[in-house]
Amino acid sequence: MHKILEKRQLSYDKERDQSVYYFKVEAPEIARNRKAGQFIIFQIDEDYGERIPLTIADANPEEGWIAIVFQTVGATTRRFSETFNVGDNIPVLVGPLGKPTHIEKKDGIVLCVGGGIGIAPLHPIVEANHKIGNKVVTIIGARTKDLLFFEDEMKKASDELIVVTDDGSYGRKAVVTVPLTEICEKEKVSEIVSIGPAIMMKFCVAAAKPFGVPITTSLNTIMIDGTGMCGCCRVSVGGQTKFVCVDGPEFNGYEVDFDNMMQRMTAFKDKEKEADHKCRIGLDAGKKAGA
Repeated sequence: MHKILEKRQLSYDKERDQSVYYFKVEAPEIARNRKAGQFIIFQIDEDYGERIPLTIADANPEEGWIAIVFQTVGATTRRFSETFNVGDNIPVLVGPLGKPTHIEKKDGIVLCVGGGIGIAPLHPIVEANHKIGNKVVTIIGARTKDLLFFEDEMKKASDELIVVTDDGSYGRKAVVTVPLTEICEKEKVSEIVSIGPAIMMKFCVAAAKPFGVPITTSLNTIMIDGTGMCGCCRVSVGGQTKFVCVDGPEFNGYEVDFDNMMQRMTAFKDKEKEADHKCRIGLDAGKKAGA
């Protein structure tokens, strides 16, 4: 069992009725062994139910905890956010899984770009690069100010932080590819790391290509077992089939077939919406009964 030590709501998207939550969870073995870029898989029911992969957003090996950040995009994450609180135990939590981010000393800027919920998994990569002495410029973006989070954490771990919003409600009115392009035009950029919605990563790759800067992307495909056995997380990378859970989650952005990946990610959208709708009804009924 893994006890929840802290729970915070980081943002709320009124338009989509989706929230982003931060959970600090007791997990000493994972905290000691995790590296930047790796993830965990958890279940909220011990013997059955959906398995949710989440990149580890932070960890403290001395205190024995990890932090996970998630968005309430479906039935399981919604139930998790509303029915689990500080002191409760997560019955199933396994990790660290996946290949760690390759971190090495660079002679130019490491440009880290995070969009939406992708800001959370980007955080340990920014920290790891900063720790070994790389010059880190971080760009974080969201549709609006209310959807931004981890600004202070990113500022602390970056040499420079650039904040953009689509509507201009905070920071600069722009999408993340605008400052990405400007920096590549003016500075020596050794590597770009991009994490966020698939469409955002696709456009970051397109923006980086004219400059020939290596770009790493962290993929967030459908995943079930996390060991490469089920094949649900397969993607086409460089014309070859790869499994995000064991071969990734990070890949050379120039080689990823993002169109195929995005198409595969819509396979269960109707069922996901139906399950989420039933979950909302059940949660509302429970609240009324307890009132």
